[in-house]
Amino acid sequence: MSQNHYTSSSIEVLSGLDPVRKRPGMYTDTSRPNHILQEVIDNSVDEALAGHATEVIVTLYKDGFLGVKDNGRGMPIDIHPEHGVSGVELILATLHAGGKFNSDNYQYSGGLHGVGVSVVNALSKELEVTVNRDGAVHRITFKDGYKASELEVIGQVGQRNTGTEIRFLPDEKYFDTPKIAKKSLCDLLKAKAILCAGLKITLIDENAKEEEAVTVWRYESGIEEYLYDALNEIDYLPKEIIFGEFKGDGEEVIWGLAWSEVGAPIMTESYVNLIPTMLGGTHVNGLKSGLTEALRDFCEQRSLLPRGVRITPEDTFSHLNFLLSVKMQEPQFSGQTKERLSSRSIASFINGAVKDFFILWLNKHVEEAEAIAELVISTAQARLKSSKAVVRKRVSQGPKLPGKLADCVSTDVNETELFLVEGDSAGGSAKQARDRDTQAVMALRGKILNTWEVPTSEILASSEIHDISVAIGVDPNDEKLDELRYGKICILADADSDGLHIATLICALFLKHFPKLVEAGHVFVALPPLYRIDVGKEVFYALDEAEKDAILKKHENSRGQKSVTRFKGLGEMNPIQLRETTMSVDTRRLVQLVAPNVEEKQVTETETMLDFVIDSEALEDTTNPIEVFDKLLARNQRQERKEWIESNHFHQEV
Repeated sequence: MSQNHYTSSSIEVLSGLDPVRKRPGMYTDTSRPNHILQEVIDNSVDEALAGHATEVIVTLYKDGFLGVKDNGRGMPIDIHPEHGVSGVELILATLHAGGKFNSDNYQYSGGLHGVGVSVVNALSKELEVTVNRDGAVHRITFKDGYKASELEVIGQVGQRNTGTEIRFLPDEKYFDTPKIAKKSLCDLLKAKAILCAGLKITLIDENAKEEEAVTVWRYESGIEEYLYDALNEIDYLPKEIIFGEFKGDGEEVIWGLAWSEVGAPIMTESYVNLIPTMLGGTHVNGLKSGLTEALRDFCEQRSLLPRGVRITPEDTFSHLNFLLSVKMQEPQFSGQTKERLSSRSIASFINGAVKDFFILWLNKHVEEAEAIAELVISTAQARLKSSKAVVRKRVSQGPKLPGKLADCVSTDVNETELFLVEGDSAGGSAKQARDRDTQAVMALRGKILNTWEVPTSEILASSEIHDISVAIGVDPNDEKLDELRYGKICILADADSDGLHIATLICALFLKHFPKLVEAGHVFVALPPLYRIDVGKEVFYALDEAEKDAILKKHENSRGQKSVTRFKGLGEMNPIQLRETTMSVDTRRLVQLVAPNVEEKQVTETETMLDFVIDSEALEDTTNPIEVFDKLLARNQRQERKEWIESNHFHQEV
C-alpha cells in the first residue's frame, strides 16, 4: 500500500466478538472444539473450587451440541450498573468481562483471561444459557455470537436449586474438525475430579453405545489414588510414591513423585487451578530446580558424585514421573490456550517448598534416596559420555578468547549458555545476574555489521563478529559443531526499537552465516521486559505496550497505588531484576530462532518456538524467515521497507 493511501479511513476497529471471529487461533485451539468446551467446563469447576458446586455434567448431544451443567450459584442475572445489561449477557457477549479479575468471587480460578466463555459464544452457531437463581429459571440465547433472545424467566424452582447450564453448537468453519476428541476430554474430566476432591463429574455421550454412554468420576482422596493407578504396571523408585504439599499466603501446591527405571514410560502432568498445563511453565521449573538442588545437597553431603559429574535439572527429570497441582491467585499464562504458566513468583515459591521437603525426605529414607541418586548420576554420566563435553579452549590451544567474555565454569554444552548482550552497562548487570556455573556473558558494542548481503568470507573483518565466532568456538559456515562451547546462544538486547534492531541484526548473522547452529536449535532471543508495573506491594513486568495495558486493566479496581516504569535499557535494571525476568531458567522467556523448513524441536523452560522475531502477520503473512530478513535488511528493498514501517507495526510474540 502506498504511503499516500494510508489515512485514518484505513484503520479498522473490531468491536464486540469480531476479533475472535477474525483470528480465532489467537484465542483458542482451532484443531477441534475441545478447548472451547474446556473453557465452559473450567467455569463450572471454578464454582466447585470456590466451594459453591458439587457436581458438573458434560453432555455430547446427538445433534452436535455440547453442554455443561453445574449446581453452582448461577451466572448473575441482575443488570450491570455501568453497562445496562444483565451479567450473563455481559459475560457471554463481551471480551474481558468476568468475575475473576479479583479474589472477591473466586480465590482460585482457571478462567482469568476474561475471554474464555465469550470466545465460545463467538465461535458457535447457537448458544443457550439457562440459569437457576433466586427461585426462577432464566434463559438467554445467542446465534453466531449475537443475542437472539432477551434474558427471560421461563419457570420457577426452589431457592436452593441453583446453577448454570450452557448448550452450544460449535461452528465447524472455525475448526479443522467439529468432532470432540473424547479420550482427551475423558482424561481432562478425570484429572479435574481427582484434583478437586469430592467433585462429581459426569460425562453423557448420546452418540456412544448404551453401556458406554455415561461415565462418572468422583474421588474422595487426592492424587495418591491417581498416581498409583497410573503407575501400576511399571517399576519405580521409591516403592511408595513420594507425596508432598505446602500452603502459603494465597498459594497452594501438591505433588507426587516417582522415578522409573531406564526405558520405562514417563508420566508428567502439571495443573494450575485444575487447568492442565501441557507445556509446563514456571511452576514445573520450580519443581525441577527444587528437586535438583535438594539432590545435589544430598549427594555432596554423602560424597556420592564421581569426579567431574554435575547433576543438572534435566538429569533429575529424565526418568521422573510427577504430578504437580498448583492453586494460585491470578495466574499468568503465555497464550489464551493456557498450556504454559508464565507467573514468575510461583517458581521461587515451589522451589523453596519442594527443596525443603525433599531434603528432609532424602535424609529420612537414605537407602531409597541413594538408589534415586544412583539413577540420576548414571543419567548424568550417560549424558556426558554421549555429548562428549567440550573442554574450554585455552590460549595455547587456539585464538585468545575475547577480553569482554565472562566465561562460565561448566564445560558441558548441554547446560552452558552464552548471552550476547548489547552494551557495556547491560553487560555489567548481566554478569552479576548470571549463574556463573552455566552462563557466560559477552558485551557487544551496540549495532553490529549488517551481514545479510555480505559474503561469508568477509564478515570476520568485523572485530565484533570475529569475537563472537571465537567465543562460541564455531567459524562461519562450519558444517560441524564439534567445537561448540555453549548449548544455548542467547541474544539479549533492550526491549525498545533500537534493541529489536540489534536483535534482528544478530539473528540475521546466525541465520545467514552460521546456519548449522540455527538448524540444530542453539540460537535464542531473550525477551526482557519494557515496563515494570507496581500495584500496591505487587510487581509485574510487561514485554510491551499491549501486555502493560492488559496488566493495568486487570488491576484497575485494585486499591493499591499504581506506578509504571519504562526501562530505557537493560542497564537500568538491577541484577536481581534482570535475573528474575530474563536470565533465570525458572522465570525467563526465550524465543528460539528456527531455520526454514526445519522440523520443530521440543522446547523447555518458558521458551517459545517462533520462526523469527518479527510478527509475520505484519509482513503479509510471510512464513519464511529468509523473506522476512530480506524485507528488513536487503539494500534493494529500502523504499518498500520504508513504506512498510510507516504503514505497519511489529511486536514480539511470546
